[in-house]
Amino acid sequence: MKDKLVMYMHAGSGNHGCEAIVNSVCHMIREDTVLVSYRGEEDQAYSLRGLCEIFKERSFSKNKPAHVIYYVYRRLTGDKESFIRYRYHKVFQKKAAPLAISIGGDNYCYENMLSDLRLTNAAFNRRGTKTVLLGCSIEPELLKRQEIIEDLSEYHTIIAREPLTYRALETAFLEFHKKFKEKRIPEIYCYPDPAFTLGKTDLPLPEGFTPGNTVGINVSPLIQCNESCSGITIENYQNMIEFIIEHSNMQIALIPHVVWNNNDDRVPLHKLYERYAQTGRVVEIGDGTCEELKGYISRCRFFIGARTHATIAAYSSCVPTLVVGYSVKARGIALDLFGTSEHYVTPVQSLKKPEDLTNAFKWLMEQEEEIKAQLKRVMPEYREKALLTGKEVDRLWEELSRPQET
Repeated sequence: MKDKLVMYMHAGSGNHGCEAIVNSVCHMIREDTVLVSYRGEEDQAYSLRGLCEIFKERSFSKNKPAHVIYYVYRRLTGDKESFIRYRYHKVFQKKAAPLAISIGGDNYCYENMLSDLRLTNAAFNRRGTKTVLLGCSIEPELLKRQEIIEDLSEYHTIIAREPLTYRALETAFLEFHKKFKEKRIPEIYCYPDPAFTLGKTDLPLPEGFTPGNTVGINVSPLIQCNESCSGITIENYQNMIEFIIEHSNMQIALIPHVVWNNNDDRVPLHKLYERYAQTGRVVEIGDGTCEELKGYISRCRFFIGARTHATIAAYSSCVPTLVVGYSVKARGIALDLFGTSEHYVTPVQSLKKPEDLTNAFKWLMEQEEEIKAQLKRVMPEYREKALLTGKEVDRLWEELSRPQET
């Protein structure tokens, strides 16, 4: 492993946002890479096969005796990192790598992932491996928790993907340094999400998808979990689709971006399709690689999306985009591109009336040419700035791989 760059905290390519991050980073760095994946079989099925070496995590659910042994060991010794060493055995049984990259992006937005993030960061550092948190979005409120800021201080480098997270990190580490002057503060950068550089594959369009005059729509079960009242999200999507059908000649393409069994965009999208299929104005796009899905999104006239990397695919293709968001990542990226998130992001928590999303889409239609012009103006430089993530990884690798003087 001493000659391999490690990427970890990857949940699997069935989430095509996760796939897009790894795909993009692999294309912008020089190093041979090992990807530690929770769902390695998915990565082999999509675009990551051949881009990097894929190590599938070991699972306790498939080895009950090991789970019992490790549980007892952990209770007796207090060694919580032992669970991580079991899961990442292919990495931890070899000589330590100089550099490991946590590529989960918004993983720190999810409470159920915080323990694993802290333990894995600590386990790598204990072996002498420097860690990088790459392309991250973090809610500012989370940085008020002592255990989180202490964990983040253990990263060698943190690359935020939008300014709200970057500013929050700067403020939090300034306060942290006042209390713990002996602690090293990570190097912090603000570069756009690597997926802004993702390539695309243009597959043949299905019948009913009119290039340049189709509204791409993405909805996720995840945003439905954050809605203010039950059912309001789908009701808003229905209202918007009906507005498009009744008041325009545009087609509608329903485009998934996560296809996991317990979190599958195709489920709510298919319900929408069934409701409006008889109009002849709605088409379903099936699953594909992140590059293939970007190919569909890039040929839309407008895009309304819930998944962050589906909207990144649209932004980077200069498609006017409305984000149905729920966290700092959506607001921060829109702020970076347009100087404001107002009108560009509709928080799912703010949906109170069935016509809220339709009204936001009307504004997008009215501003179509201005938004396209703004995206075409900023996107070339924005993509170049996103490539700085790769340059920083290459620089760190070169620095950390160099034989240390004695």
